[in-house]
Amino acid sequence: MRSLIRIRRYILIIPFCITITFVVCMQYKLKPFSNSFVDLLKSGLQPLKTILSSSHCACQKCVRQLDDDPWFQKRFIGSITPFLTRENKTLPSDTTKWWMNLQRSKNPANYSEVVETLFQVIPDVDYKDGGPEGCRTCAVVGNSGNLKGSHYGALIDSSDFIIRMNRAPTSGYEVDVGSRTTHHVMYPESAQDVDNTTSLVLLPFKILDLQWLPGAVTTGTNITFSYRKLRPKINANKDLVKVVNPVFMKYIHEVWLDYQGRYPSTGFMAVILALHICDEVNVYGFGKDKDGNWHHYFQPLLNKKIRTGPHPGDYEYNVTMKLSEINKLQIYKGW
Repeated sequence: MRSLIRIRRYILIIPFCITITFVVCMQYKLKPFSNSFVDLLKSGLQPLKTILSSSHCACQKCVRQLDDDPWFQKRFIGSITPFLTRENKTLPSDTTKWWMNLQRSKNPANYSEVVETLFQVIPDVDYKDGGPEGCRTCAVVGNSGNLKGSHYGALIDSSDFIIRMNRAPTSGYEVDVGSRTTHHVMYPESAQDVDNTTSLVLLPFKILDLQWLPGAVTTGTNITFSYRKLRPKINANKDLVKVVNPVFMKYIHEVWLDYQGRYPSTGFMAVILALHICDEVNVYGFGKDKDGNWHHYFQPLLNKKIRTGPHPGDYEYNVTMKLSEINKLQIYKGW
């Protein structure tokens, strides 16, 4: 399929290049290039630049086509940076207020100093562009019990990016959930070991999380407790670590969830993150099972009255369903 898409792109490009070459040759034959002609040429080449751009989407369904749905236009802010970098580390006052209200500590450490220490260990990079063929496909794999018996494993593993969150075991569940993971979203209290090719994606709900990270992915940290016991060290490739920007977290809570709940769930933040870094998004393992229960595929259902805590579970699910209805992502509901 991707080869066909790439061929279509070149079919469009070749006649365009022939036309531009002919015009240039005729102009040069008649008179030297004028400034106005150079400007015209630059303008004429802009569509070609767009077609060849690595950020140009060659998928059949592209997330960032904003001209087709007012609801999506109102919410999707393509210019926002999902990941924290040195360049965007200074937080706006409204973000600082929102983020600090999530923190349990009465006397948190100095944010600027903590971030500077952080970037002495992890890479200071960001990315939002598509894949090398202009179509980055992504699977966002939740932990819902509706994955049991789904046989989605091979389909999930065929994606370019495979985003999982929190515990998310794959061993023993490969047939239903796949075996590959390119990005593992977590916070210190849910930290898991990841392999050397997987990006650990940290959701920082507090400054202490940023303090914990550098030591946890290197020699070990002395930060071993927040509101529960923390692992002092985890297996992760520090050169692949990314930290979600608190600005991005607030944007999700404010724009996508209309302030519902205290903060978004890890799963919903992973979905919106995928909309910003992927060209095509497929969602697996979200929502209730076929009997209306909230539980995990790797745990037995012990309590049928379980709720979603501080997260607006039903609201998040409805937003995700709306995204599916307008073809911004596809939801695989399991069995």
